Amino acid sequence: MLDTILNHRSIRKYKNDPVNQEILNEILQAATMASTTGNMQVYSIIVTSEPALKERLWEAHFKQNMVLQAPLILTFCADFNRFSLWCRHRKANPGYDNFLSFMTAAIDALLVAQNCAVAAEEKGLGICYLGTTTYNADKIIDILELPRSVVPVTTLVIGYPADDPGLTDRLPVEAVVHGEKYRNYAAEDIDRLYAEKEGLPLTKKLLEENGLETLAQIFTEKRYTRKDNEFFSGKYLDVIRKQGFL
Repeated sequence: MLDTILNHRSIRKYKNDPVNQEILNEILQAATMASTTGNMQVYSIIVTSEPALKERLWEAHFKQNMVLQAPLILTFCADFNRFSLWCRHRKANPGYDNFLSFMTAAIDALLVAQNCAVAAEEKGLGICYLGTTTYNADKIIDILELPRSVVPVTTLVIGYPADDPGLTDRLPVEAVVHGEKYRNYAAEDIDRLYAEKEGLPLTKKLLEENGLETLAQIFTEKRYTRKDNEFFSGKYLDVIRKQGFL
């Protein structure tokens, strides 16, 4: 299992081969063994394989072709609908129409998603997370007919890899681990911790293609701009409000 984690790759091209139902069941069973708050399991997993639905999800996920290629699309949702229904059926008054409850359910969903990802990779499948889930959560809610108190948080595409990309670079462990208390970073720490990432051939290629000076500018001016962050933040807050968590 440790080797599986250390050799994780995000797969963006998939074969047409279907995933055996027995294998999928084992993966989903492993996913549900994730730790959750109070063992409430306030999440749901929507498994989509039907071509027409996949095409609609493809549209919502900015037409990323892996959504069409991969045989399975798994949407992980923060879900207090089921738990609240159970409470009402058992003469209990649920109080989960608030932001803390959304965060609780979102954390549950992400923990389950990562269990699912590792289990799939252990079975020889490829996976890729789709950050576009939060960008177009309103469209995904309509496509998957999600009721109030259910919000999509992340998505995994799962299937057999059609390519073998290299490992994605990572910051050194010391960049993200703090002993005892948080220790803020001096300028020389930033220079040292980001030196390898900034020196990669891919980084130099990106800078040349975009006519920019630093890798940080690729992120702030091309990939995750303030304008986009503020726009999609507003959209997602509207979704959370509409679904009854604010």
